Amino acid sequence: MEIKQIQNLIKFVAKSGASEVKLEMDDFKITIKTGSEDSGERTVVQQIPMGAMPQQQMSAQPQATAPAQAAPQADATSENPSGDDKYITVKSPIIGTFYRKPSPDKPAFVEVGSQINEGDVLCTIEAMKLFNEIESEVSGKIVKVLVDDSSPVEFDQPLFLVDPS
Repeated sequence: MEIKQIQNLIKFVAKSGASEVKLEMDDFKITIKTGSEDSGERTVVQQIPMGAMPQQQMSAQPQATAPAQAAPQADATSENPSGDDKYITVKSPIIGTFYRKPSPDKPAFVEVGSQINEGDVLCTIEAMKLFNEIESEVSGKIVKVLVDDSSPVEFDQPLFLVDPS
């Protein structure tokens, strides 16, 4: 699909008032999720080349309920391997640029001490001009932010420490 066609599709979806549109073809999948203009949310587009996805991601993708995620959330959290067994480490599911805020003029999604619930957006990671919202898989309290805003992150890199108690 050409970039012009994708841009036209985004414009059409925004004008239609639909909140989410998914398009699957043989070789790629696109999810467009829009927010209302009044709330200041942006349009999030995800394009995944189906042939380039690892088999593990392909089998887990239909189970994922959150759009705009380039990798399954099951890989996003794990037990903290360091000495502190009571904290859970939230890890990056993709390679990209880490952002703590939805936009430069908005407050951060979470701060140290923030109480979070399962499904809350913790940050966004930009990969190939697509902003992927990273959602929490655990409830608890943010103990530490391990990455600076606007920093590059690698796959499986620790992002946050969460106290689940």
